[in-house]
Amino acid sequence: MRRNDRRDLGLLLLRLGAGGVLAAHGTQKLFGWFGGHGIEGTGQFMESVGYSPGKQSATAAGLAETGGGTLLALGLATPAAGAAAAGAMAGAAAVHAPNGFFNQGGGYEYAATLGLTAAGLAITGPGRLSLDHLLGHAVNRGWMIPAAFAATAAGTAVVVGARARRLRKAKEGEQEALFEEEYME
Repeated sequence: MRRNDRRDLGLLLLRLGAGGVLAAHGTQKLFGWFGGHGIEGTGQFMESVGYSPGKQSATAAGLAETGGGTLLALGLATPAAGAAAAGAMAGAAAVHAPNGFFNQGGGYEYAATLGLTAAGLAITGPGRLSLDHLLGHAVNRGWMIPAAFAATAAGTAVVVGARARRLRKAKEGEQEALFEEEYME
């Protein structure tokens, strides 16, 4: 097997794996598939972690994950697909960041891995075993990479920034304990 063939096969496997996982997560949010909570339940969760309005946030995250993941798996519109999925994962990482890095402690490891994989595929391209290649890269041009990432970064910054402001404002009214109380048994 030639080096280019191995590269294309490797990109196909990465796209199918990461894209499939992203699409499955998105359908949990949108349709309640695979044990998910659908728009209603995910919307309530989104509200509880500071993304408001919850239903719209759940819809946006679900569409970015489902659409971005599906397009990545197909190797179609790869710059936009990867950027959208990476943006959704940046929003998820913001929720998990206070718990540290590792997933076992509720950290952002998993979201970061999916987001970086999606971003890497957007930049690298889908390879020859893709719909982008089959269609002559009509929706996978070099200029589309910075455009997709700029649009996604701007949108993600607005959404994650608004969440951070909501969380700060909610904590303003809370008073921290001056001393820790210890109870003796």
